Amino acid sequence: MFLGFGIVSAIVSGSAMLGELAYSKERPVMTSLFNASWFVGSLVASGITVRTASINTDWGWRIPSLLQACPSLTQIIFVFFLPESPRYLVSKDRRDEAFDILVKYHAEGNRDSVFVRAEMTQIETTIKLELEASKRSWMSMLSTPGMRRRVFLASAMGVFTQWSGNTLISFYLSKILAMIGYTDTNTKTVINLGSTAWSFLTGTLTALIVPRYKRRTMFLLCACSMFFVYIAWTISMQRAMLAYDTDRLNKAAAITTLYFIFLYSPCYNIGNNALAYTYLVELFPYADRSRGVSIEQFFVRAANFSTIYVNPIGMAKIGWKYLIMYCVTICIEIIVVYFFYPETQGRTLKELAFLFEDNAFAEKAAVAVEKTIHFDHRDEARTA
Repeated sequence: MFLGFGIVSAIVSGSAMLGELAYSKERPVMTSLFNASWFVGSLVASGITVRTASINTDWGWRIPSLLQACPSLTQIIFVFFLPESPRYLVSKDRRDEAFDILVKYHAEGNRDSVFVRAEMTQIETTIKLELEASKRSWMSMLSTPGMRRRVFLASAMGVFTQWSGNTLISFYLSKILAMIGYTDTNTKTVINLGSTAWSFLTGTLTALIVPRYKRRTMFLLCACSMFFVYIAWTISMQRAMLAYDTDRLNKAAAITTLYFIFLYSPCYNIGNNALAYTYLVELFPYADRSRGVSIEQFFVRAANFSTIYVNPIGMAKIGWKYLIMYCVTICIEIIVVYFFYPETQGRTLKELAFLFEDNAFAEKAAVAVEKTIHFDHRDEARTA
């Protein structure tokens, strides 16, 4: 019941902190790799279960279960070596500590860096404006049209990451393989390991490449490619199941189904994996960033809960026809992305803080930064 209880807290704090600590040019790639790193654990777990599947005692399941403690223990040890978020420190009036962190990670120790001084001023000014405009309560998430749109986008992203058909591969690939004629346990285990390794490869590559391009374009490419792959997957699986149900084996249809299952992975990773936390961090201003990720995670867990219990029932009752439901949900995803997803690529977190708000807020922040930097330069000139 309590297994994985802390994962939501780790995801919320980890993604927000990574986005705030990363250098602005590196932030998209760093946050994309954060989500792609899930495949590292998945690949290790698949490899372990391949070996333990042949153990005929209780240790066949005990070993994988016990090894799940290793990542958490590693995190407990190394968390004490992590720096704090500069934006958090500024919000708590710990300016000197925040400045030291920015100097160390963004200027290689150069305390006279103009970039760091400008960044520090931007952070201070932006957070001041954000906190003035926010009551720091959960109701503030719905207080303005801009925040309501952010909440809608976070909710939609949470649902789409689980209702795009990916959970069929994550949790029920073995059942799907059996439905198209692959019934040997060892064969299914090897295919599952191969699928995980392929997902790791494509997830990492897309995390490194995709953030270079426009977010909205990548999400549209992701949704459209998943839609066409799922249609082809549905057709090939129908042919394979029809043959298998009549005690025949349509090898061509079964292999084609496998092909589209593997092709689905890079299609999904283009947007829903590579850009999930990159986009969330960019959507929400500092004061509401953790809450925004929390909202997304709530809908992720709710959608995941429903698919875990509905998928096996749907596959058992109507077989390949169940895939049509995901064709419909992905079609809805395309519509939502096209009409509601804004473009965030190429902007700093400070600029994105006012993405949906009146331009006056952004102009006020920019003017304040310029005045502060100009004042600092005059002060230096007098000292010299």
